[in-house]
Amino acid sequence: MFFRNLTLFRYPASLDQALDDIEDRLAEARLKPVGPQEFASSGFVPPLGRDAQMLTHGVGDCLWLTVGGEQRLLPPSVVNEAVAEKLAEIEQAEGRKPGGRARQRIRDDVVHSLLPRAFVRPVRTDAYLDRQHRVMFIDSASRKQAEAAVSELRNALGSFPALPLNAEVSPRSVLTGWIAGEPLPAGMTLGDECELKDSIERGAVIKCQRQELTSDEIAKHLEAGKQVSRLALTLDERVSLVLGEDLVLRKLKFLDAAVESLENTERDSLAAELDARFALMSGELKRVFPLLAEAFRLSAVE
Repeated sequence: MFFRNLTLFRYPASLDQALDDIEDRLAEARLKPVGPQEFASSGFVPPLGRDAQMLTHGVGDCLWLTVGGEQRLLPPSVVNEAVAEKLAEIEQAEGRKPGGRARQRIRDDVVHSLLPRAFVRPVRTDAYLDRQHRVMFIDSASRKQAEAAVSELRNALGSFPALPLNAEVSPRSVLTGWIAGEPLPAGMTLGDECELKDSIERGAVIKCQRQELTSDEIAKHLEAGKQVSRLALTLDERVSLVLGEDLVLRKLKFLDAAVESLENTERDSLAAELDARFALMSGELKRVFPLLAEAFRLSAVE
C-alpha cells in the first residue's frame, strides 16, 4: 500500500478539535450496502481491510481514512436493448409506436427491473490527514474524485472547509526556473521526465521521457518560449514524483533507499505490513510538503 498520485487540500486550525473524535463521527457515516434500487452508495470503510474495525488508522500525527463505495454496473447498451424489445412488443401488439412520455416510462420500468440484478463493483479512495501541516493527502490525480472524498469527510464531520492548494507564485514559472538552472529545494534533483507547453492557448505540447532535462534540446524549447507544466523530481534518492502545474503529485514512488527498511523486517500480519508502509509513506511526505509549500508560497487556510 503506497499512494500513487496525490491531490492535496489544506484545512484550517479551527478543525483541530473536531478531528479529535473523528472515529466516532466516521462511525455514523460507515459504508452501507447499495440498495436494490440504488445505483451507488458511499461511506467510510476500515483502511486496514474488511476484517478491521477502526475507520481510521493513526501513525504519529497522521490519520489514514478510506472512502468506500459500491456501484451497480448497468451498461447503457443493456438498457437500450431491453427498451427496444419492449417498444417492439408494444408496436406489434397495438400497431403504434409509443410517444415520448410513454418511452420514458418504459425506460424507467426497465431500469427498475434490471437494477437489482446488476453486478456490484466495490470502489475505494484512500486519504490521510497530516495534522501537523493541516493537509489532506488524497490518493487520486482526479480533482473530481478528490473533491468527492473531501465532501464525504465534510458530511461526516458537519464541517470541513478544506481548499485546494493555492500558490502565490506561478507554478509554471517555478518549474520552468528549476529546469532552466535556478536552485531547487534542498535535497531535490531533476528526474528524467517533463512536459513543456507553449505559453499561448492551444499551443504545442512536448512530452519528454528518459530525457536529460539539462540538455541543449530542452534548452532550445525554453528559448522558444515553452514553459514546464510537469516535471519529474527526486528527493534525496528516496522519493520520486512528477509535479504538475496543478500541484498534483503523480507517479509517486518510494525508492530503494526508503523501502529497504521494510524489506529487512518481517511482520506477522497484513495489518502490520500496512501500518509499516503507511508510517514510511507519511514520514517521507512530511519532508516533501514543506519544500513545496516554501517553493510555491502555498497559502494557509484561515
